[in-house]
Amino acid sequence: MSPVPADPTVLHPMPGQPRVVQLKPLVTSALIEVGEYSYYDDPDDATAFETRNVLYHYGPEKLVIGRFCALGTGVRFIMNGANHRMDGPSTFPFPTLGGSWADHFDLLAGLPGRGDTVVGHDVWFGHSSTVMPGVRIGNGAIVAAGAVVTRDVPDYTIVGGNPATPIRTRYEDADIARLLAVAWWHWPAEHITEHIRTIMSGTVDELEAATPGSPAQPAG
Repeated sequence: MSPVPADPTVLHPMPGQPRVVQLKPLVTSALIEVGEYSYYDDPDDATAFETRNVLYHYGPEKLVIGRFCALGTGVRFIMNGANHRMDGPSTFPFPTLGGSWADHFDLLAGLPGRGDTVVGHDVWFGHSSTVMPGVRIGNGAIVAAGAVVTRDVPDYTIVGGNPATPIRTRYEDADIARLLAVAWWHWPAEHITEHIRTIMSGTVDELEAATPGSPAQPAG
């Protein structure tokens, strides 16, 4: 096995596969933060992620995605700019169409928002899943294909459906606490490279033993 880790600065990490992009070297918006190695897969135009997959993003709320997240084709993040007024007879946003209607733009100011949308580390999004504004998705979670996530998702929980509801947790609570303490996604890339097989297919005990600084790991 090569001791050289994958390069998080390469836009297309898979030779001959332009459908796969790493998001950190792609995004330019100051309102989007993505951790290293998180990727998006789309056969049409993966490089258009910021405009095709992050919608109604007028700010100031941010989209934050952690490290090592896998986003399937068609994943969408709906941001707070999609909100309409609901306190009057009509929800139609007349001022956005211009003309003299734009004089009433104050009616669209100060709409309620749910804050930043935050995705943890090592989250897998299935094909065409949708995340609504202000949702927080925990580390190690899985969002099933076609799911519409309207509320927060706990760590290591699988959700599916519309609206998305928990299907099951991936581990018992005690093991989830241990996995969060290990936080392998923050390990140095060289150490991750050395322990890829444990991270992908090992037990919680084996992952703890592989943690830098554990008694099972050589010092220095």
